[in-house]
Amino acid sequence: MSPVAPPDTSLESPQAIESPQDTTPPTPRRRPLVLRNRAFGAVWAGQVLTQAAGRMFQVGVAWWLVAYAVEDGQGLASGLLMAVSTVPAVALAPVVARVVARVAHRTVLRTAAALAGTAAAGLAVWGWASGLPLAAAYAAALALATCQAFFDPCLTTSVPELVDDEDIETATGFEMSTQSLAGLGGALLGALIVDRAGVAALAAGCAAAYLGAALLIAGVRFRTAAVPAVAGPAPEDAGPAPEDAGPAPAVAGPAPAVAGPAPAVAGPAPEQRRNLRAILGELPHVRRILICFTAANLFTTAVFVVIPLYTRSVLGDGGGTVALLEASLGIGTLLGSVTGARVPGRPTVTGACCLGLMALAFALPGLVADRLVIAGCLAVAGWCVGVIGVRFVALFQRLVPAADKPGFFAVMQAVLGASFPVASLLFGLAGDHLSARTLCLVQAAGLVPAAVALAVLGSRTAAEAATDRAGGAR
Repeated sequence: MSPVAPPDTSLESPQAIESPQDTTPPTPRRRPLVLRNRAFGAVWAGQVLTQAAGRMFQVGVAWWLVAYAVEDGQGLASGLLMAVSTVPAVALAPVVARVVARVAHRTVLRTAAALAGTAAAGLAVWGWASGLPLAAAYAAALALATCQAFFDPCLTTSVPELVDDEDIETATGFEMSTQSLAGLGGALLGALIVDRAGVAALAAGCAAAYLGAALLIAGVRFRTAAVPAVAGPAPEDAGPAPEDAGPAPAVAGPAPAVAGPAPAVAGPAPEQRRNLRAILGELPHVRRILICFTAANLFTTAVFVVIPLYTRSVLGDGGGTVALLEASLGIGTLLGSVTGARVPGRPTVTGACCLGLMALAFALPGLVADRLVIAGCLAVAGWCVGVIGVRFVALFQRLVPAADKPGFFAVMQAVLGASFPVASLLFGLAGDHLSARTLCLVQAAGLVPAAVALAVLGSRTAAEAATDRAGGAR
């Protein structure tokens, strides 16, 4: 007999066919994650405030050094500030990993924000009471960066304690968009506040943001992390995502060996204290990706030194233009964070294309000196940064075993940030001898080898995966 219903049945009871369509309720539209998960929304808002305050301080003080405080050696002064602002994330990576692994995440986040607010408030009082020396500004930048070095990897590690597994990628997108929102806030407020109210008012605004974040996080309850629930989804990520099919075999090979014994060793501290070599030794593909992006960061992060120098020496404008350029970079990064999950292609191919596009975006301002041109190019570069961040951080969230996540993300931040102090000092020194337009061309030229290396890595991984599948079929 045919599996299709007989004609007489459909004629005798036509409502039997129509009723399922009539009674099926429409699928409700899900609200944004920050609205339906109040705990994550509060912590995300706290991260927006802390990173916005950090960027506002960096942008404002860098402009204060270039435009007001330093007459000779402006490039070195701003480069030194950016270097000081990134040293803690690199130097304190082992300490951060141990603290994040042993101390309750809410305590780490709340304490870091509160201490940063106290330091910024002290600087504001000093600035209003008397003239602010350069050493005090550098010391405050170091203190704020130290607090942020604990805050950022702790929040990244605590994402599974705030959201369900199916929301991890969405939460990662919101988390990455925080950096673009912070850049946007710093762009719109940092240099403008310095121009109109002085550096002491800038410090006061940062203090208010940090202390507000501490209050938000203090009222949030974190879930207890469950290792098996987090370590399991790695195979699921490799399945439904065809764009990740290329790199997955290179990483998925050792993953079961790591994820398998995780429930038995997740509790003891020695498993959580594994060093960089032990963590990345089991993830060779991840290690190669981090090396490529570390080399690229040597040229991309120099943009924060180039922007005030370009504004002052090439465009001859003030804090409003600095705000425009920083806002363009922040808006671009925000759009990249929101749309990054929808960009097709394997992560390595997508990353290589984004690095190549960034090279073009940095080269154009070196050839054409126009405010709107450089603003558009920075927006494109920011979009590339956002896309790369979402694609690769989401991939790492699922591939790295839960017991290794505190150490891995602290190490990832340190490895990627290791080039920032070097880039800041080198481009700062070069800015005192070369034009800002030449610095833009140097940035573009430096990104080309990193893009090629990442593309070769992706093609080699795809070829190895095809060979493995062919061997398995035989």
